[in-house]
Amino acid sequence: MRTTIDIDTHLLKRLRAEARRRGVPFKELLSGVLRRGLDEPAPTRQARYRCPSYAMGTPERQYDLDKALTIAAGLEDVETARKLMLRK
Repeated sequence: MRTTIDIDTHLLKRLRAEARRRGVPFKELLSGVLRRGLDEPAPTRQARYRCPSYAMGTPERQYDLDKALTIAAGLEDVETARKLMLRK
């Protein structure tokens, strides 16, 4: 039976090269490749991987994450003050 299909250029080149290498007509090679692909069982779906989670305790300070920039600025100020104290 005749039909028209669009095949990616690089895939078409690979098919033609393989047909030449095996010394078989392109049509025969293509039919064989399609047949093997359809006869092969579909891959089974693997169970979804689950990553366990562990409680890490509660932080020393409870921060309001809505004010992250304020917290970061405060922590930076504390670190700057510590470094200044070391220089004396």
